[in-house]
Amino acid sequence: MTLYYFCIPNIHAMRTIVLCCLLLCNALVGVSQKTSVKIGVLKYGGGGDWYANPTSVPNLIQFCNKQLPATIAPSSVVDVGSPDLFTYTMVHMTGHGNVLFSPTEVQNLRNYLISGGFLHIDDNYGMDQYVRREMKKVFPELDFIELSPQHPIYSQAFPFPKGLPKIHEHDGKPAQGFGLFYEGRLICFYTFECDLGDGWEDKEVHNDSDETRTKALKMGANIVQYICTH
Repeated sequence: MTLYYFCIPNIHAMRTIVLCCLLLCNALVGVSQKTSVKIGVLKYGGGGDWYANPTSVPNLIQFCNKQLPATIAPSSVVDVGSPDLFTYTMVHMTGHGNVLFSPTEVQNLRNYLISGGFLHIDDNYGMDQYVRREMKKVFPELDFIELSPQHPIYSQAFPFPKGLPKIHEHDGKPAQGFGLFYEGRLICFYTFECDLGDGWEDKEVHNDSDETRTKALKMGANIVQYICTH
C-alpha cells in the first residue's frame, strides 16, 4: 500500500480542507436522507445586543426539524473570532445597535465564509449602518446586492413569489433581502426592514399572529434549505 503525505501550509488552509470534506460527506448522503446542520448565534463586540431574540433560533430549528429533511442540533453561541466558527453550517447575527469587528475577527469571519460557511444578518432595528461598515471590512471588494424575488432562496420548500416578507413595521419601508456573493456563491444574506427573528420568537414576546409567525418561520426554513442545497 502506498502512503501519500502532504503538508498543510497554515491553519486557514486546514480549516478549508476540513470544511470541504464535511460538505462532500453531506452531499454523498443523498437528498432523500436527513442532513446534519449546525446553526450558531453570532456574538460580536461594539455594544450591540447580539443576544436579542433568545427564543428565535431555537424555534426556527424546531420548525425546520419538523418541516425539512434536516436534523439540526440545538443552537449555541459562537464568538466571531473563535476557531469554533468553522464548525457551524450557518451563523445568525442580530441586534439593535453598534457592531465592531477587530482585525482578527475580520479575518476569521472572512476565512469562514470563503471556506463554505454562511452568515444570516437580521436587522432587529438600528443595525444597518454598522453592519454595512463592518462587512465592508470583511469583504472590501464586495457590495451588498438586493436579491430579486426570483432568487432561489425565495422558492425553496415555501414559495415567496414577491420576495422577502414584511414581519414588523420598523420605519414602514418595504422588506429587502441583500446578498454578498463571493465567486458566484451567496455567502451572506442580510434581511432589512423585515425582522424575521422577531417573527421566530415565542408568540407572547411580540404578540404576532400565527399567520405572521408562520410566514417568518417558513422564510427562515427557506434560508436553511438553500444553504444545505447550495
